[in-house]
Amino acid sequence: MGNELKTKPTERSVIEFIEQVENVKKREDVFHLLNIFTETTGYEAKMWGPSIIGFGSYHYKYESGHEGDVAIVGFSPRKSNLSLYLFV
Repeated sequence: MGNELKTKPTERSVIEFIEQVENVKKREDVFHLLNIFTETTGYEAKMWGPSIIGFGSYHYKYESGHEGDVAIVGFSPRKSNLSLYLFV
């Protein structure tokens, strides 16, 4: 219908994305989160869209017929804060 989701898995390298985080402390924190999420979820990290590191995948479908896929959990190193995402 033209409402294509922007947040979907990409082939972009998670490590290369993290290495581009300018703030050294935040970059270290993101690598720690990567390890924690990988160990805890058992899923490989994938980039979802340009800036979300996601783990696993969940398919949803609403009664309206709208459906799609999202990462089960994820995080993003935003400029001012780290954002955590829990989709299920």
